Amino acid sequence: MTPRAAREFDIILYGATGFTGRLVAEYLVRQYRERSDAPNWAMAGRSFDKLEEVRDLIGAPADTPLVVADSQDEAALAGLVDRTRVVLTTVGPYQLYGEPLVKACATGGADYVDLCGEPLWMRDMIDRYDAAARETRARIVFSSGFDSIPFDLGVLMLQIEAARRFGGPAPSVKGRVRVLKGRFSGGTAASLAATYKAEAADSSLAARMKNPFALTPGFSGAAQPAADVPIFDQATGSWAAPFVMATINAKNVHRTNMLLGHPWGTNFAYDEMILTGGGEQGEALAKHIAATPMIGHANDPKPGEGPSAEERANGRYDVLFVGEWPDGRELRYAVKGSCDPGYASTSRMIAEAGMALLASTVPGQIGTPGAILGEALVQRLRDYAEISFDIED
Repeated sequence: MTPRAAREFDIILYGATGFTGRLVAEYLVRQYRERSDAPNWAMAGRSFDKLEEVRDLIGAPADTPLVVADSQDEAALAGLVDRTRVVLTTVGPYQLYGEPLVKACATGGADYVDLCGEPLWMRDMIDRYDAAARETRARIVFSSGFDSIPFDLGVLMLQIEAARRFGGPAPSVKGRVRVLKGRFSGGTAASLAATYKAEAADSSLAARMKNPFALTPGFSGAAQPAADVPIFDQATGSWAAPFVMATINAKNVHRTNMLLGHPWGTNFAYDEMILTGGGEQGEALAKHIAATPMIGHANDPKPGEGPSAEERANGRYDVLFVGEWPDGRELRYAVKGSCDPGYASTSRMIAEAGMALLASTVPGQIGTPGAILGEALVQRLRDYAEISFDIED
């Protein structure tokens, strides 16, 4: 195993020929072309010809290194990992294609970042490779896109501010999506479909999906608020519906709390919903969302498909976090993104997570963006990715 400091590349982007991977590559080219802190990076995928095509399409320098490796070729992946300090991968569904690369990074001592929103697979990877990652000092960071960075880091930043203002954490936090303009990705649709198929084949997996502590092996906290039916949300004065990403985001939030040593308490409560407005119209919309499957429609995006550049630029999102105390105290914190969440903002998030890892001194582990990258990643997202993190007084 080549020592990390002696490796050829800072970052290898794996999956650069896919729709989201290409956006990540475009971002790295645009954001770091003229900067002194530009990483030494390479594009990787299954086909050299397609990598060349994408390199030229996005205007990357002609000498941008290209690395060929198939997602199921363990020898090729081991060779790829031995050449880099950090791997960014957009090749999903991860439960179908991701394990060999996680294994290679965990055993080969390279940091790893993905866009996974597949908690059943994530738990399997924790059980199989966390010990190896700790031994080789590899940091494995799942869920580094819209699921779950705004939510994981939003709760983290609210709790940091709670400690500053009140001397301790909020025992309960509500995550409320106020604005969500943009489509979910074809990769997200494929991941959800694969998860539903796995649950159908093994009924025990459904219980794990419903368990908010599925990613905290050895720890189960207090009963959590129900967020699976429409409610009128008193904290915001709006109707609220179940939010499709809550099932993964909440698990990551609880894993962050555990990995940090439970600074928010072992009875910490978190729930997440999407707001639909007040009155009868808001109630009707909340009930409609609750009754309508997210996927399974004829016009669902396919992996490799995505919105136009104009659609990506016109997207946005706004997530409010409300910290609550039994004595009535309250703290509000907002995370807002200025472009499409599932593609444009996600591609920036994973790229900046990779950059943050280059400077991180956190020990090896399979973790979360909040536990491993924390405030350092928040600052990078503020500075470069057009994502704001702010208190609402």
